[in-house]
Amino acid sequence: MSENLVYDEDDAIKFIRGTLSPEVSARYDDDEILYVIDIIWEWYEKNGYLELNSEVTEEEELDLGKLTAYVKSQLAKDHETEMDPEDVDQIVKGEIEYEESIDDLV
Repeated sequence: MSENLVYDEDDAIKFIRGTLSPEVSARYDDDEILYVIDIIWEWYEKNGYLELNSEVTEEEELDLGKLTAYVKSQLAKDHETEMDPEDVDQIVKGEIEYEESIDDLV
């Protein structure tokens, strides 16, 4: 494929909204969803997933449970962004699906 696909935050937000029910999507503005995305990428950085020469073994594959727990803990520390824990699960899952959709096309 000649198209050069890269991660795009606006596309990620649109993709995530497409994975959510209309009710859940309506609860949050784009900045709140972007905040969750930022927390996810912070977790990737802290856990070495963004290192150029990192070879991720099967044992080191992304642990969605740990990632989601981290996002929830960071949101709990920030008293300005209130999100239903079940909604956080769905938003994190949508973000991972977006990343996988880019990987599938490259």
